[in-house]
Amino acid sequence: MNILILGGGGREHALAWAILQNPKCDRLVVAPGNAGIAQIAECAQFDICDGGAVVEFAEAESIDFVVIGPEAPLAAGVADRLAEAGIPVFGPSQAAARLEASKRFTKEVCDAAGAPTAAWARFDAAAPAKDYIRAQGAPIVVKADGLAAGKGVIVAMTEAEALAAVDEILGGGFGAAGAEVVIEEFMEGEEASFFVLCDGETVLPMGTAQDHKRVGEGDTGPNTGGMGAYSPAPVMTPEVTEAALAQIIRPTIAEMARRGTPYRGVLYAGLMIRDGAPRLVEYNVRFGDPECQALMMRLGAQALDLMLAAAEGRLAERQVNWAEDHAMTVVLATKGYPGEYAKGSVIGGLEGLPETSWEMMFHAGTAEVDGKVTASGGRVLNATARGRSLAEARERAYALAEAVDWPEGFYRRDIGWRALGAA
Repeated sequence: MNILILGGGGREHALAWAILQNPKCDRLVVAPGNAGIAQIAECAQFDICDGGAVVEFAEAESIDFVVIGPEAPLAAGVADRLAEAGIPVFGPSQAAARLEASKRFTKEVCDAAGAPTAAWARFDAAAPAKDYIRAQGAPIVVKADGLAAGKGVIVAMTEAEALAAVDEILGGGFGAAGAEVVIEEFMEGEEASFFVLCDGETVLPMGTAQDHKRVGEGDTGPNTGGMGAYSPAPVMTPEVTEAALAQIIRPTIAEMARRGTPYRGVLYAGLMIRDGAPRLVEYNVRFGDPECQALMMRLGAQALDLMLAAAEGRLAERQVNWAEDHAMTVVLATKGYPGEYAKGSVIGGLEGLPETSWEMMFHAGTAEVDGKVTASGGRVLNATARGRSLAEARERAYALAEAVDWPEGFYRRDIGWRALGAA
């Protein structure tokens, strides 16, 4: 098969790495890719949010299957254009992608499906939003309704912080994503990421992980797109997993089908678990980043077979074969992230790093300039490793991170602390 992956981050590097292990893959193209992806696959340059451009490239290059990595092309309807052209695609339709593209839409679906989630309200003007916050008190969660690259969520521990968040969002701090603000009850408990595959009808659990959203150790500081993750998540016991499926996932999929917008692809449920009871924090309509890196390290070649089955409506005949293993990924980010940061710093120490089924350095925000790998984004590298225990995976992942010579970068040193104890 000729396979095209859309995207250029750490998630897409991990997807490419796993897909290449499957003998069904004859040729792999990634658009736009990055410096790390270019070492294992062909890279192409075109607008991945332009459905016409994607279809034109896929037809010209005889692409048999397209995997859409990030949320922006899904929200732009690229999967619809590929489906109309008869090209198999992994990723939901534009209508179904609203589960991530609009937090208000997700809440409305949850209400209709009876799925447990935080109490909420939405506003398009600051004054009533602030009145609501004053009535509710803090802590409280303030979200931009639309896509904001993982940064449009403010967990406000004080009323003043929440009021300022309203001004930032509705004042244009997150662009068009902030046309409306969704304000939610603050939920206490332990977060986990639950990934399921869907083909419109069948739901197949694919794996669990725990992400670390805060920039600082001990889960302090502002939210980021994710500073590290590990899989599986111990808090996702069989009982919690079944409760999430029965109370949240399956009712959502049924509601989407009832609305005439069946969901196909991977659905990521961010959950808050307290006293064994899960509630939905958010949905993403693609693999989480950096959770995907840990999942792909564990899944390997079967990832392609599972994604094909979801795209072709064959999930009922598939199962996920897990080894008794653990994986961890540690994000190396540019100093200043998630705020202002400089681009273009040279990254050393990457040559000679192990590249095996047990350890890989996935590239996220990198570019090659004059033969050298440079930082082109906020989250830049993902030191990812697998082990028979989480402690073993952690040891390998941090050994990779420590081998990188990059004074302009930083990383959290406590990924996995909830499961392992404070590092």
